[in-house]
Amino acid sequence: MYIPQHYKNEDLNEIKDFLAKNSFGILINTIDHKPWATHIPLELGTNNDGKDILVGHIAKANPQWKHFSENQEVLCIFNGPHSYVSSSWYKEEEVPTWNYIAVHVYGVLKILSEEATMASMHKLVEKYEQDSKHPISLKNMSPKTLRQVKGVVGFQIEITDIQATYKLSQTRTEDHAKIISELEKRDASSKSIASEMKNRKP
Repeated sequence: MYIPQHYKNEDLNEIKDFLAKNSFGILINTIDHKPWATHIPLELGTNNDGKDILVGHIAKANPQWKHFSENQEVLCIFNGPHSYVSSSWYKEEEVPTWNYIAVHVYGVLKILSEEATMASMHKLVEKYEQDSKHPISLKNMSPKTLRQVKGVVGFQIEITDIQATYKLSQTRTEDHAKIISELEKRDASSKSIASEMKNRKP
């Protein structure tokens, strides 16, 4: 994606932390010369060679998987908080803009065995159930219920490139305090952007 230098984030540890906390992404490949996208959890991990991967699964009823092929590069998009920024908050006249965090991950996709897919689903459920009041576990579910795994296709994506945009008014240092103050009066996403801006005060 196009990233102006001011907004490029190349801190891999920070980006990995973002991916772990914002793992609901968009998987994109091409079907009959048209882009096809599916919204799914894509969990960051490492493979047996220690390389960074994303792991996920989609329904077999979704035709996207029929166009998966070995060595095919796919794109995964992850969105973070975002917010409109009014130029009325600036000291000088300027057009409004939008602040946001977004990460694009490119990689080569490989279909997983049913056993590996089930293992990945166990990890997924354990991750998101840990804060539940009454956590459930796939280990306690009946074989009949778990047969649903036969209706999905699991895959892993070996990451080849990561591009991260953190657009947080870096070019308007003189207006930072005002922008943060105004964002903190708005919705949850705006407040999250304000927090990110505070963490990166120029």
